[in-house]
Amino acid sequence: MITKAIIPVAGWGTRRLPITKIIEKSMLPVGNRPLVDYSVQELVQAGVTDIYMVISNVEPCQVKAFYQDNIALNQYLTDRGKADRLELAKTLPSNVKIHYLAQDPSGKYGTAVPIAMVAEEYNINEPVLVFMGDDFIWNPGGESAASSLLEAVKTDQESAMVGVEVPHDQVDKYGILSIKDGLLTNVVEKPKIEDAPSNLINVSKYILSPKLLQEIVDYVKTHDFGPKDQEYVITDPIDSYIKNGGTMRVITAEGQYLDGGSVEGWVHANNVVCNLE
Repeated sequence: MITKAIIPVAGWGTRRLPITKIIEKSMLPVGNRPLVDYSVQELVQAGVTDIYMVISNVEPCQVKAFYQDNIALNQYLTDRGKADRLELAKTLPSNVKIHYLAQDPSGKYGTAVPIAMVAEEYNINEPVLVFMGDDFIWNPGGESAASSLLEAVKTDQESAMVGVEVPHDQVDKYGILSIKDGLLTNVVEKPKIEDAPSNLINVSKYILSPKLLQEIVDYVKTHDFGPKDQEYVITDPIDSYIKNGGTMRVITAEGQYLDGGSVEGWVHANNVVCNLE
């Protein structure tokens, strides 16, 4: 059973300025909860008990504050006869632990970097789930993306990822999955509409096998792009992993993919979650 998950939440969220001067991007509210909590609660419900969050090295950290007990608030609720709200203020079950690792924003960047940092720092040599901190798949009452991923892998040596369907006339805006017999062959970045191998986009939700984790670590350690030259994207080591015989299963997510990274996406996410559209 996979019980560990990585959630990168570092970065300045520059696409969401000026609000991200004072609110971390992953903490922007969708309904009555922050963006990142949709992924956290989904992972917890799927059986994850250890979550590794890669945060910015800037204090105070709002993500940390949200997942800690607020002693003063708890006392206030108790004193004012509002103890029924204590459960709402408790953001994590007692059996779940969040481990925090700070990432230097002036160093290497890209989706592969925080994953490599966690794998090395905590010496992880087992399959892990990886979800990003600013998007989620909304499927109330149905199977979650995390549960679907866990059902897809048959052994600890397999990896898996989520694909989300988009209209064919939008495939040139995304990384598109090329698939054969349910397995990823490669990710084609922003192909021409007529050349797209499918209409499934990569939304960076994975199960990574120990072999793929090590591939990501090696990729970040052995490449030196320079801090401004090139991102360390996770699809590069995934491509190498597949070419070396690794298996990456692809599941098509049920529900709606909601992305809070842009203003339009964040407003849409709020409308969906609050049943306004």
